Amino acid sequence: MSDPILRRAGPADAARLALVGAATFLQSFAHDHPGDALVAHVDAYHSPAWYARILADPACATWILETELGAPVGYAVMTPPDLDCETGAGDLELKRIYLLSGWQSGGWGVRMLAAVEAEAQARGAQRLLLCVYSNNQGAQRFYARHGYDDVGCHQTFMVGAVPFEDFIWAKQLV
Repeated sequence: MSDPILRRAGPADAARLALVGAATFLQSFAHDHPGDALVAHVDAYHSPAWYARILADPACATWILETELGAPVGYAVMTPPDLDCETGAGDLELKRIYLLSGWQSGGWGVRMLAAVEAEAQARGAQRLLLCVYSNNQGAQRFYARHGYDDVGCHQTFMVGAVPFEDFIWAKQLV
């Protein structure tokens, strides 16, 4: 298996992002999210139209990780913050970062995170925030290893009518 290629996503990538977004979301949460609500959530928030809106917004930045043959295996999305905690003018949010399980533990998540952090710094951000699922200990360990800390705020993440709790974490960039 050759190394995948990380690149900035463009408008033509909306369907590819939707595909890998749906696959990684299902892979990550099918074990504890109700099926019908999970499918409806994926239809709404991992559709080509959702990604097309993000890709068209200059305040956002998106990366896609693809195999040498062009198959999407991961992605990251940075946006202005939309969180249930106080944010400042110098804040950005790592909205999504996912890899298919077969591509995890190879350093690709670290590379995607570094790309997001570099872009945030280039935009003058002082802090990068993110939400991490309260039951996702692996993701929490990953973010802690890379300088992120719990800011003491929680966010309710709805999948259908079922609430899930996310912790809000942040890293100072300057």
